[in-house]
Amino acid sequence: MNTNYFVKTHGLGNEYIVLNEEKINFSLTQKAIKRICNVNFGIGSDGILLKVQSNKADFGLKIFNPDGSEAEKS
Repeated sequence: MNTNYFVKTHGLGNEYIVLNEEKINFSLTQKAIKRICNVNFGIGSDGILLKVQSNKADFGLKIFNPDGSEAEKS
C-alpha cells in the first residue's frame, strides 16, 4: 500500500500542509505542489512546509507557496 503521511495545520488565518521528505513516495514538483494546495483537486492549503535533513540542526524546513515556488524566509 502506498501511504503518504501529512498534517494539515492552521493558524492566524493560514492553512499549511506539513510533509516529511523522508516519508513521501513522490517528487514534490511545482506541479505536485499546485495540485496538493488546490482546494478542488487536492487537500487545499496556503502552502507546504517540508521537513528536510540538515547538517546544522535537527532538521531543516522548506516552505512552498501554493503556486509551487519556494518561499523566502526572513
